[in-house]
Order: sequence, then structure tokens, then C-alpha cells
Amino acid sequence: MMEAFVREIDSHLRQRLIPFWEGLTDMENGGFYGYMGYDLNIDRKYEKGCILNSRILWFFSNAYLLYRKDAGAGGETEFLKKLRRAADHAWKFLQDCCVDREYGGVYWSVTYDGKPKDETKHTYNQAFAIYALSSYYDAAGDDEALRLAFDLQRLIEEKCTDEYGYLEAFSREFEPVSNEKLSENGVLAEKTMNTLLHVFEAYTELYRVTGDERTAMRLRFMMDIFAEKVYHPALGRQEVFFDRTWRSLIDLYSYGHDIETAWLVDRGLEVLGDESYTARLAPITAEITKHIYDRAYCDHSLMNEAENGINDTTRVWWVQAEAVVGFLNGHQKQPSVRSYLEAAKDIWAYIKTYVVDPREGSEWYWCVDENHNPIQKAIVEPWKCPYHNGRMCMEVIQRYRSQQ
Repeated sequence: MMEAFVREIDSHLRQRLIPFWEGLTDMENGGFYGYMGYDLNIDRKYEKGCILNSRILWFFSNAYLLYRKDAGAGGETEFLKKLRRAADHAWKFLQDCCVDREYGGVYWSVTYDGKPKDETKHTYNQAFAIYALSSYYDAAGDDEALRLAFDLQRLIEEKCTDEYGYLEAFSREFEPVSNEKLSENGVLAEKTMNTLLHVFEAYTELYRVTGDERTAMRLRFMMDIFAEKVYHPALGRQEVFFDRTWRSLIDLYSYGHDIETAWLVDRGLEVLGDESYTARLAPITAEITKHIYDRAYCDHSLMNEAENGINDTTRVWWVQAEAVVGFLNGHQKQPSVRSYLEAAKDIWAYIKTYVVDPREGSEWYWCVDENHNPIQKAIVEPWKCPYHNGRMCMEVIQRYRSQQ
């Protein structure tokens, strides 16, 4: 059964996701087209989100790393060369157009032809660039990509922190501005669980490819924040939006972020290899996983979130993808809990049936309603990317391979 599950995932990655995103390559202006509507029409003059470009760079770099292991002594296949070309293309656009060479950092977005558009500097955005550059360095061995990753890390640590943790939104010149971009549900947050999570994710990848001890220190710092400020032990969940000193602003339970956090923190613990932090954090990630399974997993899928105890039953593309990885991770950490493995397979079956868009030339719907009907949102836009579903595929394949 596990072999069939992995084969399906592998086929979906090779035959659906990779060709779709290759097809969005903008050979004239660089990068990748930034918008495809629900009608499957590409807007070739739509702005290009720098988060989207970073996530595409991450996607093709990791696909290359995954399948390069299959090449062996035979050298690179044409398939591998295509993956590498796509990663190189994304790297060039990031390097040439997304980086502010005067004030440092990565813009929020650029125009279709690579000129600065939204010059906001957001910690979240810098983190995704570090994440992508670290993976690209692993794939391509490009020292300039690694230098840029460290430059962005230094910028985060020098410009985007206070005594309590990571701040969020800044002007081009790194003056603090209002954090609308990462605030939702009627609150304006000075700190968010989401940004903290993705700085942690980025630093985990940077540490994996470099072993840099300063990065390890910051990983420990962030895990302290997760354990002491973000995690709510009485509720078995994370809080989401905070003021500057980590006071929670809203009763919100983000199911997708919680299951994503569980496996990303476990990955960080694995990469860091610090027994004391593993002893402290692993019980928390196990508890988060259990609560998500008990609370949010129903109708063969994961609900979106709950505000003030009221569930949002929309099934969002990225939430389903993270649930597959999160429950698979939960099973691997606790092999006796077979229900987690069955949940991962069950959610993949739901994704295949309802979330994958059957139309030729498309990818996944953004979301479906509780009756499984697609909600007509864009197929590609600055937030809709191959990061969550592509990573789901690669995580399933890699985890299966590691156990063989």
C-alpha cells in the first residue's frame, strides 16, 4: 500500500506539478509569470511576487536534488537538466531583479519586467529567499547564492529583531511600517507565528547546508519562543497573532499552520541534533499533531481554521498538502499510531478527487467548499505557488526512500 501511495505522489510531481510550473517560465522578461486566473488565462504583465519567485527557486532546486540521487554514475538526464535550468532561471531573476542593491534585502514584488513595484521589506520575504538560496546552493554549488543567503540573514538579525524576537514589516530603508501583509482576521499584529515559523524553516535549511554555529544559536532562540510564547499548553495549539511582547491578540486556531509547524520543528530538531531541545520540543510537536488529528481532520481532509471556536470548513490547497506531510511525520515519530499514516493517505485521496484541477493546463484549485465545489480563485498569484504541494510530494518520496 505504501509503495502505491508513493508511486502516485511521484507521478503527480513528475507529470503534473513540474511541467505546469516549467510552463510559466517567462523567457522574455525573466522569472515566471505571476498570475493565472481561474479561467486559466495567464496575465503576462502581472506583477511578480518575490515570495513566489523564491518558492519556485526552492521547488526546482529541491526537485533537482531529489531526482539527482536517481541518476547515479550515468550523469544528468534531460529531465534533470530541465530542472536545473528552471532553478538557474529563478536564481538569475532573484539576483538581478528582486534584491535591492542600495538598501539590501528582497522587495515584496517587482513589475512583470523586473522593476521594483512594492518596495516593502518583510521579514517573511527575506526568510523565503534564504530558504530558497540555501537549497539552490546545495543543488548548484553557487557560492554567490550562499553569500546572499548569509547577507539576508545578517539583515534580519540586525534590522528585523528586537529584544523579544522577530519584527515584521519595513519600508525599503528598513523603517518599521504597519504589518497588513501578514495580519488577518481583523487584527494588526506586530509579531506573528507565521513569520517566526518561516524564519525557523529558512535557518534550518541554511544550517543544514553550512553547519553555521550562529545559525544554530538562532534556531535554539526561536525554539525557546515557540515553547514559551507561541505554544499554548492548555489548548495544545499555537497562538497566531501577537503584540510586540508576544501577547496573543485573538482566539484563532490555525489548523494548517499547526500541522505544518509540527513537522517543520521536528525537522529542525533533526537537523540541529541537540538532545536537550529534542527532549523539550518533541513532546510539544506530538501534542500539536494529536490535537489537529482530533479537532480538524474530518471528511477525509483538514478544515482551515477556527476563530472563537467556530470552524472554517473551507478546504485550502496548502492546508491539505501540509496535513499529508504532518500526519506522515507523526506516524514516523510514533510508528504505533497507524491512524496518522491512514490519515495521510486519506487526505491524498481527497486531494486527488477534489483539489487537483482536472482541466488540462491547470494545477490545484486554491480551495474547495465543504461540499467539495471549487471556489473560483486564481490558480497562480503571489501566494499560490508550488511550495506546499511540491514539497508534499518530495517529502513523501524522501521519507519513503529513507526507510528502504
